[in-house]
Amino acid sequence: MPTRQYATFEVAGQLFGVEVEAVQEVLSFHEYTAVPLSSPAVGGLFNLRGQVIAAVDLRVQLGLPRQSLSGPVMNVILRGDDEPVSLLVDRIGEVIDLEDSEFEPPPETLTGPTRELVLSTVKLEGRLMLAVDVAQAVDTARVAA
Repeated sequence: MPTRQYATFEVAGQLFGVEVEAVQEVLSFHEYTAVPLSSPAVGGLFNLRGQVIAAVDLRVQLGLPRQSLSGPVMNVILRGDDEPVSLLVDRIGEVIDLEDSEFEPPPETLTGPTRELVLSTVKLEGRLMLAVDVAQAVDTARVAA
């Protein structure tokens, strides 16, 4: 059976995942520059080896309160169409192999901003992983200022 690898991470106690092919790297960073007049979802900018990366707060994208950027924050750097973009997350998980048959549509009970970000769900041992639509997750125009 065809399988896919997913990099997992947590936000507000919920397990999320993105396909490994979309991930450039995962790191902890602690110096962000605020971006005045930007979307509330933009946590800030940071310099990664000479490249300026926008950090999108996944909590805000999910309709949750903004993450505190004091101290180290976990980043999932995603390969964008034009340039890399970071998702700010609470905790990094692991890379897991999933069979295509394990993916199910999001449940009808999943509503609000989270519904727009989730492509599918996977039942894992004792947890539910929500597969994130990377394009929607980094689209900061979704969140009104």
